Amino acid sequence: MVTNPNASGNVYSFLSIGDSYTIGESVDASARWSVQLAGLLRKNGADIADPDIIASTGWTTADLQEGIQQSGNQKTYDLVSLLIGVNNQYRGQSQDRYRTEFQKLLQTATTFAGGKASRVLVLSIPDWGVSPFAKDHDQSKITTEIDAFNAIAKDECGKSGIVYVDITPFSRQAAGDASQFASDGLHYSGKQMLQWAEAALPVTEDLLKK
Repeated sequence: MVTNPNASGNVYSFLSIGDSYTIGESVDASARWSVQLAGLLRKNGADIADPDIIASTGWTTADLQEGIQQSGNQKTYDLVSLLIGVNNQYRGQSQDRYRTEFQKLLQTATTFAGGKASRVLVLSIPDWGVSPFAKDHDQSKITTEIDAFNAIAKDECGKSGIVYVDITPFSRQAAGDASQFASDGLHYSGKQMLQWAEAALPVTEDLLKK
């Protein structure tokens, strides 16, 4: 449990960057996974604000980097989360390109965290291949490619000393359960994203102690 604010005595600040899974496409803002995480942290005694969010549906790694630059955000945060890559896979972009651009985003996230890689959290890419939207797609191919992109993300996090949380199994367990998906049949519901937040909670509590 984290029961105190940061060293300056202020409320912990939180930045969440990514794509549709971070902005919470087709769900209420309160159901976004990072907003739910902040709520869980507060419930456990942490004095943390709801996250600032830089994310948009359809963004690839390159789009996110550009979006960050265009935001003009130069703040420093106590906690930074990153979830990105599904659109690289969806658009058929190469794994080598993903690795290079993901490395840069890890550097960017660390800069936002005041140079502290220990305050950065990465979530794995959910598997959209189990969604109702994917019924006419090659689901096994999607799964294989998502695994490959996630392996790259996990590897790069390990090299950078950044925590990696695997939420992909939760997304795959959602197969066949309409309540786990948003109304568009592609993105995930707040119910599913709560599982992501719960998986990230103990790790995040540890990060905030550092």
